Amino acid sequence: MSDPAADSARPGPVFFIGRAVLRPLLRLRFRPRVSGREHVPVAGPVLLASNHLSGLDTILIPSFAPRQVQFLAKESLFSSRIGGWFFRGIGAIPVHRSAGSAAQAALDAGRDVLAAGRVFAVFPEGSRSRDGRLYRGRGGAAWMALETGATVVPVGLIGTDRSLRDPATGRAPRVELRFGAPIPLDDLAGLPGGRARREATERIMAAIRELSGQEPADDYAAGGRGA
Repeated sequence: MSDPAADSARPGPVFFIGRAVLRPLLRLRFRPRVSGREHVPVAGPVLLASNHLSGLDTILIPSFAPRQVQFLAKESLFSSRIGGWFFRGIGAIPVHRSAGSAAQAALDAGRDVLAAGRVFAVFPEGSRSRDGRLYRGRGGAAWMALETGATVVPVGLIGTDRSLRDPATGRAPRVELRFGAPIPLDDLAGLPGGRARREATERIMAAIRELSGQEPADDYAAGGRGA
């Protein structure tokens, strides 16, 4: 039986209308190269785990993914009547960032979306990279994947932070959105929970790094609190 709360957050017509409008505009402005869409299963729960360079990331992924994608959004975006209507319409899930339990609430919300057989996108670094490097992944994405058995599809974003320039040309690289092959995690089922999450997180971040080509950082992103 589906969870009523999860059902209430299901994306509605606003999602499809918004995507139909945004896609041509994004293609015109950023000329994105999109590859690997065939790696996203056509049915069942899918966790998209991506690097995070800018606010553009949260627009590109749901605009060009082959299925409806849900994200977390800060609760204040839902405070107005129009804002609440729009963000609920696209299936965004409100999170109270100021609450001490915000991190676990975010994980629980993502788990509910996946348990309902839908697609949820996360940034395992927890915050945007300010210097273009790929920071260490936090364990929330791994926890959701192991809790629900969702297929984990890594995503590599390139060029979405237009302030980061190629040293050789001085230009921002062309925007790319790369969906990678699903990450196998079934062999971790028999491991203790903490060890399984660490191993799953390492696999997820390694797959993202292979797609994005980023230089790895040894520490966590500053201010990160996401999945």
